[in-house]
This record gives sequence, structure tokens and C-alpha cells, in this order.
Amino acid sequence: MEAVLAHLRRLIERGDYPVGAKLPSEAALSREFEVSRSVIREALRGLQALGMTESKTGKGTFVTATGPADNPTFGPYSARDLIEVRRHVEIPVAGYAALRRSQDDLDLLGHLVERMDAETDNTAWVALDSLFHITIAQASGNPVFGKVIEEIRDALSRQSAFLNQLGDRRRQSNVEHREIVTAIESGSEERAVAAMTAHLTHVEATLTSIVNGDQ
Repeated sequence: MEAVLAHLRRLIERGDYPVGAKLPSEAALSREFEVSRSVIREALRGLQALGMTESKTGKGTFVTATGPADNPTFGPYSARDLIEVRRHVEIPVAGYAALRRSQDDLDLLGHLVERMDAETDNTAWVALDSLFHITIAQASGNPVFGKVIEEIRDALSRQSAFLNQLGDRRRQSNVEHREIVTAIESGSEERAVAAMTAHLTHVEATLTSIVNGDQ
């Protein structure tokens, strides 16, 4: 998927497919690259998230820009919107979780990081990742935080899949998740806040790197 997306991105950037042009169909691209249509579909979703294409139902995929947008979109929300909200919600939430978590919360978080470490399927890992962040919100003891994360869950999942596919984030995310759990388990609000801050900083840095074409 990464190779297909990178190739299509290069073609668009050098003008082979100018703004307004229609990309070949999924079936045609599947034959050209000798990969399954699901791989092509994921690559096209990546281009759309980068802001370079638009998919029109029943008509196909059309080029909308010759370079990636500074602010990729994931569902109804932009990456900038998500990062801003996550910094204002998930960082303090981690601190509250460190102060208020129950043993059941810790057991579930420990179970989730174990499953994420062992998981090889990207879709399953993304689902676990969403559950991980929702569990931390619930461990804060404030149900409103859980509702906020639930509201943006789909967008977070899309962003997570995007980062894993184009930024190879999964292994490092596993490390960062363990550090967050260890900090929450310690009961230190300061450590938990620092661990979540570091995690979101790395997420933002990877997004920027992808947009700039460094990945």
C-alpha cells in the first residue's frame, strides 16, 4: 500500500495527473500494480487524507491538489483539530487517571498493551488503540471525558491507521503506550501527563513528516 500510494503521489506531484484529472479505476490500478483492490482502496484513502484527491460516488477519484495539504483530514475532522483537542483532553485525562484509576482499570490497560504488542493485523491493532485511549478516559473517573473520546473515535482510528501505514508508527506506539500505563500505575499525575504529552508529540511529528514527504 505504501509503495502504491508513494507512486501515485509522485505522479500527481509531477503533473502526470493534473488537478481535475480522474485517476484510473480501482480495477485498472489493481492490474497495473498487481495487487488486490483492497490495497488500492487503502492507497486511495491515503491520498484523500493527504488532501490530494476527492472520491465521488459512482464517478471515481479526482485530483484536487498537486501536493499534500498542510492539514490532512480524517473523516469530518482535520489532523490539526484532532491534535488540538487531544492535547486539551487526553493530557489532563492521563493525569486524572493516575490519581483515580482502579485496579480493574490497570488490569484492562495492561491487557490491552499486551494484545497490541502481539497483534499483527493493522485493523485489529487500530481497534485496540481506540479502546486503549477510551479506557484511560474512563479511568479518569469523569464520564464526560469518555464521551468526548467516543465522539472522535472514528477519526482517531482513521488517523491511527494512516500513521501506521505511512509512518510505521505501530511499534513505537506500543512502547509509548506502555510508558503511559506505567505512569498511570505509579499514581503520579506528573508522570502520566508527561507520558501522554510525549505520545501526542510523536504523533504530531509523524504527521508532519508524512505531509512533508519525509516518510
